[in-house]
Amino acid sequence: MRSGPTPEVYAYLSYRDFLGDWYDARKAADARFSHRFFARRAGVRSPSLLNEVIAGRRNLTPITVEGFIQALGLDDEAAAFFRDLVLMDQATTEEERDDAWTRVAASRRFRNARPIDASVARYLTTWYTPAIREMALRSDFQADPAWIAPRMLPPITPEQAREALDTLLELGLLVEEDGHTRPAEVSLATPHEVAKIIARRYHLQMLDRARDALDNARAEERHFLGVTVAIPVALVDTLKGELDRFQERLLHLCDEQAAGAERVYQLNLNLVPLSQDP
Repeated sequence: MRSGPTPEVYAYLSYRDFLGDWYDARKAADARFSHRFFARRAGVRSPSLLNEVIAGRRNLTPITVEGFIQALGLDDEAAAFFRDLVLMDQATTEEERDDAWTRVAASRRFRNARPIDASVARYLTTWYTPAIREMALRSDFQADPAWIAPRMLPPITPEQAREALDTLLELGLLVEEDGHTRPAEVSLATPHEVAKIIARRYHLQMLDRARDALDNARAEERHFLGVTVAIPVALVDTLKGELDRFQERLLHLCDEQAAGAERVYQLNLNLVPLSQDP
């Protein structure tokens, strides 16, 4: 992403892209600026380190992160944001990556720099926001947090319902017409960078809802199927394609009945490995 002669770190989800654009901007402003000069400012010995990091061939260490922050001239807030971008890229556990993403998404300056990405992130990182969009198909739907909150399963707070409504309206996924709020006939195009980051969190939340349903939903309200099979690895892509096509058929069936919507359900189709090569 190019953001002018002095790129701001808040406009990025990849610290490597930021470094590449930052260096290009400095080089364009001063032809004498070089990787060697950057290395001296960062206190690192290798003049090729910056280029290697940008290309993805090397990672930053806790020490070189601080050196790069010094060379970039980042203030405390921007430095903290940069550290989280590095952690999102290099975290050794998904929990660390999720924590870093939570801090990035909460940054006011990130939301200002990438408002659509931030809104999409809010849409997919709370299980109840997509559910409220679907609930709006009900003929008796009220865009009132106090009406929505106790009708979610499990119930949410009115504050959470209000934030979800604001996100849905901001993204154009809900529209207000003739005094009623209803889903818009639009699709949500999820930015690739954001989708990679939040897909895991979205699926974990929906799996949590499935676990809750095993304990709290009546048998006639839920349906679980599972089968364990041994297959050649070459069949996996074929099975994925079949699952995709099956989901499309089920969604078509749901769309045909949308006018009579009463409750919101989550439909999960999963194919997961239970063994590995030694």
